[in-house]
Amino acid sequence: MTQPAFRAGKAAIAFILVTAMLDIVAMGIVIPVLPPLIEQFSGSSARAGVVNGVFVALWALMQFVASPIIGSLSDQYGRRPVILLSTAGLAADYVLMAVAPNLWWLALGRIVAGITSASFTTVYAYMADITTPENRARGYGLVGAAFSAGFVAGPLLGGVLGEWSPRAPFWAAAAMSGIAFLYGAFILPESLAPERRMAFSWRRANPLGALRLLRSHVELTGLATVNFLLYFAHHVFSAVFVLYAGYRYGMSPWQVGLLLALAGALELVVQGVLTGHAVKRFGDRRVMVFGLFAGTVGIACMGLAPNGLGFTLALFPNALWALAMPTLQSLMTQRVSESEQGQLQGANNSVGSIAGVVSPLFFGSVYAASIGPDAPFPHPGTAFLVAALVLLASALLGAHVARRAVRRDAAAAR
Repeated sequence: MTQPAFRAGKAAIAFILVTAMLDIVAMGIVIPVLPPLIEQFSGSSARAGVVNGVFVALWALMQFVASPIIGSLSDQYGRRPVILLSTAGLAADYVLMAVAPNLWWLALGRIVAGITSASFTTVYAYMADITTPENRARGYGLVGAAFSAGFVAGPLLGGVLGEWSPRAPFWAAAAMSGIAFLYGAFILPESLAPERRMAFSWRRANPLGALRLLRSHVELTGLATVNFLLYFAHHVFSAVFVLYAGYRYGMSPWQVGLLLALAGALELVVQGVLTGHAVKRFGDRRVMVFGLFAGTVGIACMGLAPNGLGFTLALFPNALWALAMPTLQSLMTQRVSESEQGQLQGANNSVGSIAGVVSPLFFGSVYAASIGPDAPFPHPGTAFLVAALVLLASALLGAHVARRAVRRDAAAAR
């Protein structure tokens, strides 16, 4: 008998995807206006690049601390209560940032956002609960597509509202998070049956303890390193994308929002349409490696683009690295037990958060050192070129781990 693609009905899948999309819409709304607001408080684009990097690092540090705790709590108490508490916390946080009078208040807002946004680990664990292992990449692709859909609508809405008032997008984000909470409270079902739950343990829930799981298998360790490098490269966008687009190409918040919406739409197509078909034909490992190499080309083109049109066109090859994210997640879930899925997602998010602490500080400093008359690196796109080198290293390591995994699986089958 053919095993069903999903353990739960389509309704449960739709519920978690809508919840995830609403959360990302709320996050995406503030992206076009937060860096300009930081620039307004700090006084210059170069200093704003450094400060924005610090803010992203604060957010990631909170993710590093909170993600394994939240993942382990969801393994014990279920996914639904964790998601509800996090969306309510995000709503309160956006209200805080809407009234922030200075950089210190914005910094506090980013700290709270880092803690509450750690529920993304629970979203992935939820999808792991309701999908079979061989269809998990497809499920993660759907989650990625929901996130991308949120990033299509969010920046567009944020760009429009930002032209009216720099504070309006924060109020809109608070409203969207409130809607996500109400939607989840009345509609979202629980995905983790009581008999599949695991008792909470601080040994597993502390950030360093959670990382032990990633050392339990040689291939899991290699894939976690690929994950780290991917996240490190990706944070060039959160650190300098908005500032760079405004500085080099003169883009307004509305134009940047439109550009981010295009990026989200492309990733929506890649993860929602291409991933499932590509994995079915070529398998998780090959699709992951291809996505990493394609992303390397795209991000290098972004750093070399001579004008706004070239920068926009570079988003097309860059979007293909979205193929690597769900397939990498799928490969990792196949190396742990069903009761450890929440812990794995918490550990994965901790890895991404470590990269998120270091990477924005690094790319913010590179950006600051690449603009202005006395810049030691007199090319504004230097940060993107460095990110391309990091992603290339991730692609090469991913190819090596994939080849070793094929040989190991073949030997085990004999």
